[in-house]
Amino acid sequence: MNRQVEPELLDELPPADRGAIASRRDLQKVNSWMGHARIMDHALAGVFTDRPPRSIVDLGGGDGTLLLGLAKRMSPRWKGVRALVVDRRQLLSSRTREQFAALSWRVESLETDVFDWLKRPGPEPSDVIVASLFLHHFRPDDLQRLLHYAARQTGLFLACEPRRAAFALRAAGLLWVIGCNHVTLHDARISVRAGFLGNELSALWPADDAWQLTERQAGRFTHCFVARRTGSGAGCNCSPPDFKDNGHGHLDL
Repeated sequence: MNRQVEPELLDELPPADRGAIASRRDLQKVNSWMGHARIMDHALAGVFTDRPPRSIVDLGGGDGTLLLGLAKRMSPRWKGVRALVVDRRQLLSSRTREQFAALSWRVESLETDVFDWLKRPGPEPSDVIVASLFLHHFRPDDLQRLLHYAARQTGLFLACEPRRAAFALRAAGLLWVIGCNHVTLHDARISVRAGFLGNELSALWPADDAWQLTERQAGRFTHCFVARRTGSGAGCNCSPPDFKDNGHGHLDL
């Protein structure tokens, strides 16, 4: 299946549209179902072995619920983390902010285009940049630019994206079983066709020996990409992410 990037309905609908509101709730379920917070937690725990990251940026983080799920997993070990959600729409609710505060995390939301944020003058580096179900929206040239900008601003980049496979495409058509609406069903199929396989993201990352790249299937429907700086300036006591065969023919982090 060749990679194909098409517009998604949720990106075009007004934020207050009833279908869009329901679809954003669906995405919370889909993220939970795909286990992205768990995958990211395991990857980060294996990298930051002697201290917590000071800052985590979520590109295209929407309403912040994925990052909140990650914070809930990490907070027993890591306090005082600065979290930033970068999205072209301000969707972070006061309740979500309160939940971050209860975990002793400081969260901010920035309403801006991701490229405008990545190209800002004098950027302050972040310990971690994450992306969940976001990179597949971009065509190769734009995606390569995004990854190159990100590589200049972090020691660890971690992404969980749709796995482009026939099995995942069939499963996308069954999301109505968990109550997903027509917007989510439409966009899920497009997302799978725009997803990733093999080393497609590694090929777009800057060619630099200072980076260790890991790219594999994680769970049944997720393609996971980890870029870890191994040279000076990485800012962490690092070890490679641990992928384990779970006995069902796919790999977990």
